Amino acid sequence: MESGFVTLSPLQALGIPVALVGSVFLAFGAEFQHRGVNKVDAASHYSAKTGLGIGQLLALARRPSWLLGTLMLGIAIVLQLISLFLAPLTVVQPLGALALVITAVLNARLTRTRLTRRAIRAILLCVGGIAVFVGVAAVTTTSVPIQTEQLVIVLIILAFVLAILAVGFVFLRKRSPTVFYILAGGVLFGFVATLAKVVIARVQTIVLHGFQLEPGDGLTIVALVGIIVTALAGTYLVQTAYSSGPPELVVAGLTVIDPMVGVTIGIVVLGEATAAPWWAGVVFVLAGAVAVFGVFQLSRRSSASGGAV
Repeated sequence: MESGFVTLSPLQALGIPVALVGSVFLAFGAEFQHRGVNKVDAASHYSAKTGLGIGQLLALARRPSWLLGTLMLGIAIVLQLISLFLAPLTVVQPLGALALVITAVLNARLTRTRLTRRAIRAILLCVGGIAVFVGVAAVTTTSVPIQTEQLVIVLIILAFVLAILAVGFVFLRKRSPTVFYILAGGVLFGFVATLAKVVIARVQTIVLHGFQLEPGDGLTIVALVGIIVTALAGTYLVQTAYSSGPPELVVAGLTVIDPMVGVTIGIVVLGEATAAPWWAGVVFVLAGAVAVFGVFQLSRRSSASGGAV
């Protein structure tokens, strides 16, 4: 610990393959949901790019491909929660970037199109940035007990974010729907992962103390409500994003923006990088910037080519 390096225990290391398997389900789930949303959008009298209507939401619930995709995403979420239980958020959350590669290749095969060099370069930037980030996080960060003050800070930040995104939904969704929906969905799911990690840690603490509740433990219920509200809002934004961009672009937002938000909170608020050396922070910032740049490159390429990459 004096050198700033930590070693994952065998149980913590198990969270890495669990997260990787979850990313596979995420990729296939995104592809099937994208297919379902496109079919419903095509059958509707108006575009879903400015927001799915109630009729379209009900139609999605009757679409087999969308239901199959939802089931796969449900499995991906369960595996993500297991990985968060086993390992630090900063280690397992970014591993979902593997879904970006799988989704890009899968969509190219299904549409019988070839990935362009620019698209491949953008994907490599995303995955490469995340790989460096996870590599450094695995040896410099660790799970720590979650204090009441930290949970309060996370909930306050979430309240501000929800308010800002609500305003953005009104004013930005018609100007740049693809970028807005993807960024907003990624941010919200980043908070879902963070709150899930907090709740898991708090429940572990309660169990270890023989179910002796403290005054601040009531906030755990607030966090659970926050998870539900945020997940529902994020899901709505992601489903709408499928109607305005290719699945790999949506997955890019979820697997890059999502972990960047979660990891930033994990480092700054939850203190998972307390023992990390100074240079680790520099690497986190640079690697994250590279990954986010890759998402914007993929976004620009998809827009210029009409959705084909």
